[in-house]
Amino acid sequence: MGIFGGMNLRLYNTLTRRLEPFKPLHDGRVTLYTCGPTVWNYAHIGNFRTFLFEDLLRRYLEYRGVEVFHVMNLTDVDDRTIGAAATAGVSLGEHTAPFVAAFFEDCEYLRIRPAHVYPRATECVDSMVDLVTTLLDAGLAYRGDDGSVYFAVASFENYGRLSQVERRELKAGSRVSSDEYAKEDARDFALWKAVSEVDEAVGAAWNAPFGRGRPGWHLECSAIALSQIKGRYGIETLDIHAGGVDLIFPHHENEIAQSEGATGQTFSRFWLHGEFLTIGGTKMSKRFGNTLTARDLKEDGVDAGAVRYLCYSTHYRQRLGFSDEALDSAREGVGRLGEFRKRLEAASGGEPSDGENCPAAAVDLENAFQAAMDEDLNAPQAVATVFSFVRKANRELDAGTWSAAAATRALEVLDRVMDVLDLLPTSVTVSDDLRQWVERRLADRQAARGARDFAAADRIRAELAERGVELEDTPEGTRWQVRGD
Repeated sequence: MGIFGGMNLRLYNTLTRRLEPFKPLHDGRVTLYTCGPTVWNYAHIGNFRTFLFEDLLRRYLEYRGVEVFHVMNLTDVDDRTIGAAATAGVSLGEHTAPFVAAFFEDCEYLRIRPAHVYPRATECVDSMVDLVTTLLDAGLAYRGDDGSVYFAVASFENYGRLSQVERRELKAGSRVSSDEYAKEDARDFALWKAVSEVDEAVGAAWNAPFGRGRPGWHLECSAIALSQIKGRYGIETLDIHAGGVDLIFPHHENEIAQSEGATGQTFSRFWLHGEFLTIGGTKMSKRFGNTLTARDLKEDGVDAGAVRYLCYSTHYRQRLGFSDEALDSAREGVGRLGEFRKRLEAASGGEPSDGENCPAAAVDLENAFQAAMDEDLNAPQAVATVFSFVRKANRELDAGTWSAAAATRALEVLDRVMDVLDLLPTSVTVSDDLRQWVERRLADRQAARGARDFAAADRIRAELAERGVELEDTPEGTRWQVRGD
């Protein structure tokens, strides 16, 4: 079903502070820009909570039959990347390269669908120089006494519309005036920063008509987004711009000012923002020293499905509390889903579904899933509909009322839903040699238990665990699976 063939998707637009029916600027196509990581260090799980919400958005749009062009930038030049490179005594590129690689590895682990392009800020400086030139020519920017170029906030009438920050509130000491440079008004922000010795030392300086220097952080996203959609589609308005709530002000506010000041067009029609992930009630942040990275979870053997489940257990606009208990609950839920899908697949027997009516429980699942997701990506409700289906389907399977073809139809529906949520345990390919070894050791364990040699049985279980094999003893026998890395 296409996105406009039935239910209406409504999204909460930060710009208007209300839920609005979403319709792309051009039918069947959505331009989506999401703020990517600043690659001075490893992205933490709080960052990935935002990236997973954006993954859900994109997947659901595609599920509804829309072609999505997804752009995510990589901030590889800013105050933090330059400072970190200088501290390490290496070039900017040498410092950021391993963190770029780590980000992609983490995305693959968490099964985040890749953006179509990942422009790096250092690769797009020409577009940034052009944007600054346009703003200077329009009288919306000026050169400061220090050689930097600043955006004149007073010249942009709608400044503060996204964040609802009143102009009179923008005074010295506010975040927007955090640039330590000479400017005409405390509210103004740097578009282009005059070169420093540290910039030159790490290779973070470029020539420009208005002086050698480097781009300001806010400038980077505007220039990248505009150059990508204009180059691809000849347009200057995004359908959706998304990111974390911490970016609303000043970053996204400044993006709007400089983009719309340069083009005279609406920069983005919808602005979506995900809330923080917290630990002990405190926002996860390197500044607070309470960070947990995706690679930490991976090294601890946490399945990606459990991380996704945990993030989707709370609506993206509500704060998510991270705890071991919440993660354990997510693991349990993902395990149940994995076992159920195996049961449904076995019931289908590989039979085709041609001509078979879809079971009512599966029809209810898809309808309820769409209804939940159409209401501002209500993932917690969508997950609840899946488990409601699991309970109903298990009763039907227990009663033997489904044919193999009916089970196939139900499996197809479940897989369509899982293509959006992607909560199933990570599948692991098991070699014949490993399978045979596991079966031998399970037989040895069973023999040890039969002889009441429980110490030997425990040693075998530990031996299996070292190879990533997890056991579950059930009334029907011992089940096993290989944990995904």
